[in-house]
Amino acid sequence: MTSSIESYTLFDHLLELRTRLLRIALSVLIVFASLAYFSQDIYQYLAKPLLLTMPQGTQMIATDVTSPFFAPFKLTLVLSFFLAIPFILYQIWGFVAPGLYRKEKRLIAPLMFGSTALFYAGIVFAYYVVFPIIFAFFTSVAPEGVTIATDISSYLDFVLKLFFAFGVAFEIPVVIVLLCWTGATTPNNLRNKRPYVIVGAFVVGMLLTPPDIISQTLLAVPMLLLFEVGIVVASFYRKSTADENDEDEDDVNDEIKE
Repeated sequence: MTSSIESYTLFDHLLELRTRLLRIALSVLIVFASLAYFSQDIYQYLAKPLLLTMPQGTQMIATDVTSPFFAPFKLTLVLSFFLAIPFILYQIWGFVAPGLYRKEKRLIAPLMFGSTALFYAGIVFAYYVVFPIIFAFFTSVAPEGVTIATDISSYLDFVLKLFFAFGVAFEIPVVIVLLCWTGATTPNNLRNKRPYVIVGAFVVGMLLTPPDIISQTLLAVPMLLLFEVGIVVASFYRKSTADENDEDEDDVNDEIKE
């Protein structure tokens, strides 16, 4: 009897998971359908930081026959996923929330939506701050007699890589809060390891960005600032949740009684 109830519960969870995955896929498709008509304009907007720094009379090129179609198509699809992230997180939250304690809900819910905002902030920072600087640098150091004509597919892959790098790097405060919350480390331990973090930030910047000191520094410095922000937030959270352990004990006792 017990095994049948457990199998039914598992099957019910699988059905809910399938429903939420279908909702996620449908949300991305709806956003994509809304943006598909503007795919060429979206790519033009993405290419603006490079076009503004290219020498007069030069332009981007397409070395592949299908690039003029697939490059904007790929960009629009990726953008659709990025824009649908709040709804995607809402579906994930709806699936996992029933199995969390009250203390966990108070932590996970803000972090899920805070991580989205930080990811968007990383993309915005890359587009408006990093791109104009590094593209101006790259175009200024081109050897004499070399015509700059960037392929649209190569440019798209390059900027998506930087978007991902800066988006992930801006998640540092969330990672620090989670590490401190799980007991893997403490804010004081992280403060003591600050010199190693500084070196590590520049190493990560070297690995995730083009091989120039400008882009490496533009990634490493925000990472260090976000590291400090994460320590402050983690310290505050540990103090604010010190009195909430009793609530978890009550939840466990309620589950035992049931």
